[in-house]
Amino acid sequence: MPAVTVENPLTLPRVTAPADAVARPVLAVTTAPSGFEGEGFPVRRAFAGINYKYLDPFIMMDQMGEVDYAPGEPKGTPWHPHRGFETVTYLIDGTFVHQDSNGGGGTIQNGDTQWMTAGSGLLHIEAPPEELVMSGGLFHGLQLWVNLPAADKMMDPRYQDIRGGQVQLLTSPDGGALLRVIAGELDGHEGPGITHTPITMIHATLRPGAQITLPWREEFNGLAYVLAGSGAVGTERRPVHMGQTAVFGDGGSLTVWADDKQSGGPHSGDLEIVLLGGRPIREPMAHYGPFVMNTREELQKAFEDFQKGRLGTIPAVHGM
Repeated sequence: MPAVTVENPLTLPRVTAPADAVARPVLAVTTAPSGFEGEGFPVRRAFAGINYKYLDPFIMMDQMGEVDYAPGEPKGTPWHPHRGFETVTYLIDGTFVHQDSNGGGGTIQNGDTQWMTAGSGLLHIEAPPEELVMSGGLFHGLQLWVNLPAADKMMDPRYQDIRGGQVQLLTSPDGGALLRVIAGELDGHEGPGITHTPITMIHATLRPGAQITLPWREEFNGLAYVLAGSGAVGTERRPVHMGQTAVFGDGGSLTVWADDKQSGGPHSGDLEIVLLGGRPIREPMAHYGPFVMNTREELQKAFEDFQKGRLGTIPAVHGM
């Protein structure tokens, strides 16, 4: 970790917050519980226990792995439906194959992102390729769910294939941090992901002892999830470590520090952190399983449509 990097960050555009920006305070730090998803791959539930008013427009996020599979162990998800939101799968290490009933799909690996707008509904599957199942290997990624406003919940499904080389790379004034803007914008620099709900998604790598203070849109919320390593968040330097999420309050900038000494595990000696912000939708949300709607009646309709085959059929290529 990570796959997308540069030898000399000082060749990149540099970003810092204005001196008069109001620093966002840290409201809470939570620790993600561990569990299993799909056919048994390990996940950390990054947003568990956080009040939804601080998450909106994000619904959930899972850190998948980091796990080094033995031959025959890699697992994925079976075919399943979605309606009413977008799924963002960001793969840091390993390979994942996506296919959906709307004709979208592709293979992502080592810094790639697949952005699936479920909209009115579809079926999809995510699984490691056969060669990875046979050989085993390192697997590590994130899946983020982004809500859609009521006006867009029944839009046509869409699939975006974002290669790692397409992300916008930035750095801090001293070159101590590498910022990958996957979606949204940071200080006028746009990421490649096309979003319906305005958000910013950044994967940042901070070298030991590095610090960043970034401009942050005041109408957005602010979240930081630690993928690996340890450090602190906010000007009050609230400690955080792998598997923890920091919730920021209002303001125009947010600050992250990397500890001088990093454990980071066998694949990283840096602080790896995902920064998220989005404009809250502030609409009623009815969420159950794979469907995210506005009312219980809409949820019931989604289940009925799935049961009657209106969300698509599994392509014959999988022999089902």
